[in-house]
Amino acid sequence: MIDLKRLRQDPEGSRASLLRRRDPALAGVLDDVVELDRRRRDLLVRGEALKAERNAASEDVARRKRAGEPAADLMARLKESGEAVKGLDAQLREVDSALDLRAMTLPNFALDGVPDGDASANRVIRSWGEPPRFDFVARPHWELGAELGILDLPAGARIAGSGFPLLRGHGARLIRALAGFMLDIHTREHGYEEIAPPYLVNRATLTGTGQLPKFEEDLYAVPADELFLLPTAEVPVTNIHRDEILEAAALPRGYVACTPCFRREAGAHGKDTRGLIRVHQFDKVELVRFARPEDSPAEHELITRHAETVLQRLELPYRVIDLAAGDLGFSSARTYDLEVWAAGVGAWLEVSSSSSFTDFQARRANIRYRPEPKAKPEFVHTLNASGVAFPRTIIALLENNQAADGSVRVPAALVPYLGVERLVAGA
Repeated sequence: MIDLKRLRQDPEGSRASLLRRRDPALAGVLDDVVELDRRRRDLLVRGEALKAERNAASEDVARRKRAGEPAADLMARLKESGEAVKGLDAQLREVDSALDLRAMTLPNFALDGVPDGDASANRVIRSWGEPPRFDFVARPHWELGAELGILDLPAGARIAGSGFPLLRGHGARLIRALAGFMLDIHTREHGYEEIAPPYLVNRATLTGTGQLPKFEEDLYAVPADELFLLPTAEVPVTNIHRDEILEAAALPRGYVACTPCFRREAGAHGKDTRGLIRVHQFDKVELVRFARPEDSPAEHELITRHAETVLQRLELPYRVIDLAAGDLGFSSARTYDLEVWAAGVGAWLEVSSSSSFTDFQARRANIRYRPEPKAKPEFVHTLNASGVAFPRTIIALLENNQAADGSVRVPAALVPYLGVERLVAGA
């Protein structure tokens, strides 16, 4: 969540920063938060003043009793003030609860340098590779995958419904190959510690990373156990250090995990539903980093380059997009999207979002560090990037490496993991 002290000290600047997100509903939420924070501080001041008066009156009662003087009037006043304190404390609890709930719905501040505007203002900051050119009409992955016998969308739909793909043979092995390939790069070359997290998470965990309370409709829930299927490994991995205080010497720290991800995509019905472009279950390698605030910008560039390494090794043309403030995710202060070119669908497809969350998630999950031994703890900065997501990577691998006969070349870096140099029908 945002730092309410910043909102209090610079209300106009904070309002201007949040309204860069182009969400008209935020103005009303901000007004509510400011008013609730004012009421909370007023109740605290009144409560502290009343408690100070009670302490002074209690000392006066004790003095009178020692002196044998009557104190009935003071005792009556103490009883009245005690009831008043209880009433103020009850009001404070109600206001605290309302303030927490309302503040939890405010997104992060966009960092300086993030472009203004909506998605149309997103800007390409660099690119790598050239989209392939064919002397035949490039075919989409759903046709290639079906003919190769590696993608069986009808079977997945029968088993679970639309958006739950089934891969078989070399398609299933491709999932395993991509996982091993990416994990080896990030652990052996980039220094991440590999994590195998739970696939079910609780409300506190999802609240810590910002999915709850705002995005509950996008989650798959297990109500009987008050758990949710994870939407991304970012959620459990970031929460490894929830309610912990890290030492500065332990930072930066990086973790990597490969997990299935489950998303209802409640707000995306009818969008990009063909093939693997938008699915409800998919596999993804996720990178998470914890850093000191002063190192956060450099760490963001680093984690982005780590994700780019995967795409370069897979020989996939891509571009890096700096998202405008109006297109940022709820928790993000800055995001770079990595988009690969997919020749069959003729489009750039996002395979990774690399985000800096500054201290937004750390405040929600109470993840702190000591800048120096015995120093007062401060909030860390958290960052994450897909390193990378599988479905659209598979789309690009199939579509960009296809031949006129329907076979698909396997990039050299992936051959040792997949065990073949070319995917062909009937193999």
